[in-house]
Amino acid sequence: MMKYFYALLLSFIAHFSYSQQTQNWNSAEILLHLKKLKVLGTVLYVAAHPDDENTRLLAWLSKEKLYRTGYLSITRGDGGQNLIGDEQGIELGLIRTQELLAARRIDGAEQFFTRAYDFGFSKSTDEAMRIWDKEKILADVVWIIRKFQPDVIVTRFPEDNRAGHGHHSGSAVLAHEAFKAAADANRFPEQFKYGVRPWQAKRIMWNTFNFGNTNTTSENQFKVDVGAYNALLGKSYGELAAESRSQHKSQGFGVPSSRGAALEYFSLLEGDAPVTELLDGVITGWEKVKGGKVIASAIDVIIKNFSFTQPEKSVASLVKLYQSVEALADGYWKEQKLKEIQKLIEACSGLYMEASTNQEYAVQGDSVRIGFWINNRGGVKAELRNVSFDKFDSSLNKGLAANTNFNFVKTFAVPDDKPLSQPYWLKDQMLKGSFVVNNQQLIGKPQNGPAYEAVFKTVIEGKEFVFTKPVQYKHTDPVKGELFQPLAIFPPFSVRIRPEIYIGLVGAYFTRTTTSYKSNNRVLIKLGDPLEPSLSHDSAIMQRGEVRIKEESWDVDQIPDKDGNVEFPIIWQFKNKRTNDLTYDVVSINYDHIPSINYFKPAKIKIEHFEWKTDGKKIGYIKGAGDKVPEALQQMGYELNFLEEKDITADNLKQFDAVVAGVRAYNVHEWLNTVNDVLNDYVKNGGNFLVQYNTNSFVGPARFKMGPYPFVISRNRITDEDSKVNFPDPANELLNWPNKITDKDFEGWVQERGVYFADQVDPNYKAILSMKDPGEAELKGSLIAARYGKGRFIYTGLAFFRQLPAGVPGAYRLFANLIANPNSKNDGATK
Repeated sequence: MMKYFYALLLSFIAHFSYSQQTQNWNSAEILLHLKKLKVLGTVLYVAAHPDDENTRLLAWLSKEKLYRTGYLSITRGDGGQNLIGDEQGIELGLIRTQELLAARRIDGAEQFFTRAYDFGFSKSTDEAMRIWDKEKILADVVWIIRKFQPDVIVTRFPEDNRAGHGHHSGSAVLAHEAFKAAADANRFPEQFKYGVRPWQAKRIMWNTFNFGNTNTTSENQFKVDVGAYNALLGKSYGELAAESRSQHKSQGFGVPSSRGAALEYFSLLEGDAPVTELLDGVITGWEKVKGGKVIASAIDVIIKNFSFTQPEKSVASLVKLYQSVEALADGYWKEQKLKEIQKLIEACSGLYMEASTNQEYAVQGDSVRIGFWINNRGGVKAELRNVSFDKFDSSLNKGLAANTNFNFVKTFAVPDDKPLSQPYWLKDQMLKGSFVVNNQQLIGKPQNGPAYEAVFKTVIEGKEFVFTKPVQYKHTDPVKGELFQPLAIFPPFSVRIRPEIYIGLVGAYFTRTTTSYKSNNRVLIKLGDPLEPSLSHDSAIMQRGEVRIKEESWDVDQIPDKDGNVEFPIIWQFKNKRTNDLTYDVVSINYDHIPSINYFKPAKIKIEHFEWKTDGKKIGYIKGAGDKVPEALQQMGYELNFLEEKDITADNLKQFDAVVAGVRAYNVHEWLNTVNDVLNDYVKNGGNFLVQYNTNSFVGPARFKMGPYPFVISRNRITDEDSKVNFPDPANELLNWPNKITDKDFEGWVQERGVYFADQVDPNYKAILSMKDPGEAELKGSLIAARYGKGRFIYTGLAFFRQLPAGVPGAYRLFANLIANPNSKNDGATK
């Protein structure tokens, strides 16, 4: 079944790959957008994370009711788990941001975010508000409401514990308070200098739900049927919703399509109660705008005369419509509808404009060669006045013949100080619960604008229009064909240090990889303060694309603060000029279903000074859904062998001191259920088998086969990373050998203690630890172990997958104990 699931997942990725031909509206989509011109209504949906949104409702609002529809996700989902790779934290947030944008391209809604950071599961609204800094995030929600001007606001979750997550309930609290604060001129008045004004939505509703064992719907609530079939799109809104939601691939949220009537329920939170429509009492036609009745009549005529086979025949009428709207008094809907009409003119005319390069990136201090293309495919009356790019401006005044390509290529210098393509929320050092964004106009935006844009100034049917197109990297894949990706601005070179965290005491050994992104780079790499004098350097002329790998080492005695830890950057010299600028490590994230992602983090090394012992050498590792535990184990000196189904045999397993299952291994490998007897025999004959956390999404008491004795994987977790850890069985060997585990080993943990603890545990298991979140009962399922025959089986929900990459000393010491085979005790190897 799981093999089929992954085959289906890959087919979704291929079908909805971002890296395909540029998107063009067909005639059915054009007609749908013509109809949308008549509608002047706006709805904002608010929830906490990517994948929280109701995609069926969003699709119905956007493509059936034709409202301007937005989804505000309070966070970018940074604290979740990743099914498709090993990215965590801000890297996972980057992926989930793009997955949301991929979903919005399908359901037609717009995407917004606040500066809040997803710090992991939260059990209370109060905790979420405290860590996020409530006033800061509330200001963001108010800002987005004032800019978007929704007539109705809808929350996904209630404001109490029925939401199931402190972020969920927190998103509802923020939306409700912002509903009132956005209309209050005394709240966040500093925003008004940026062009917004107080805005009062008509009502705020809670979109009630029936999830699992929680049913918050009732027949006396307001409800609408959102399961209609859209003949222009050839799909029902349940089908569109499935396509949209299935973009959340990092969360494994591929879902089947649904068809037929589907009721959505709503509970009024504040404002006037609706009777028949969600936007009851809101004027949603052109009568909302002074002089708008004439506009509505003109749109009706355009729709009536629209030709599916010759949409270009509507261009002249659309140009006149544009001029009529342009003559109206300035206002929100004038601005919005002018954008919509211009897009329709472009679509109906078939006008194709492109600015592209065959360079994957443009480099500071180098040059970029860009090709400009335009084709009047529909043969409308059009002229290209000029093309401008950066400081380049060409005067062309060229008539555009029907379906004839006009193109030219020009090389441009990239300034040394051209900003890198760093996601705007990562430019400054973030706080624990939120990103730092000092530019008010960026707040709420899902991502940066393009690195470069080309401006095509045209005249269509006698009216001048300016079209702005992003410069993209274009290439041809022999399998996928012509592909487009965002063009990124790179530094002249990057430096990657591996490992980023060094935990040894005897000597520091690392690999430095220097990559040049331009030709004739004179590069001098030096380890920065506090190491004096610099211990590592490399001066060389490097060519574009050249990669140099060098192994480095130094004595720990040369590193200060050897009783604690030290973190230092890499500094660099460029063009014979010494600078104090940081060298960057270029991190690229590539998946077919989203655009390529690049971000830049300072190249640095973190040295952790602590003592630990290991016992045993050879480890068999079963990879799960993606984690960086194997890299940490290799750095500790273990020899790792990665195991697949064919490797799970009695003869093969007996060579290993321990076998470790990676995070969610049982969720992604159904075959693990079929080899449980083999693994149990390995334990029985003296082996040591450690299973890291699995979710109960696919694993339950009736389905999974794990370990020699029964237990249930629960949803229990400890979210307070500083919660006190108790030792119910202090003499247990897991706490004493080869490392003595104390309270100190649980200091400095990040994000959480653990997730998906064991429950309903067979008496043969011993609880090694107990802990609790504030105000809750003690939990004993974070780490359980049982002797079976000559060996030992362990299940742990402790978040080692976060602690080891973060360099938490106690996590390393405890993990060493868990994989030390109790049948081969010796004094341990001190590190």
